[in-house]
Amino acid sequence: MELEIITPDRKVFKGTAESVQLPGSDGYFEILNSHAPLIASLGSGTIKVKEMDKSSLNFTVNGGIVEVLNNQVIVLAEQITA
Repeated sequence: MELEIITPDRKVFKGTAESVQLPGSDGYFEILNSHAPLIASLGSGTIKVKEMDKSSLNFTVNGGIVEVLNNQVIVLAEQITA
């Protein structure tokens, strides 16, 4: 699936991911390939990205929104630190 992580001032990540774990407002959840359409709010925590080559990336987020549609995941984050 295609993943984009964006803040108001920059694009933090754009690429293909095998899975993404996100800190939802009510707890962590994971998005995998062919996930059902979804819009959810994010709380504070760590976004864990597992890339197709099995490497991992972590980003600390302080709130935002995630949208999942047609194997495309867009994270609109208020603030990100890598």
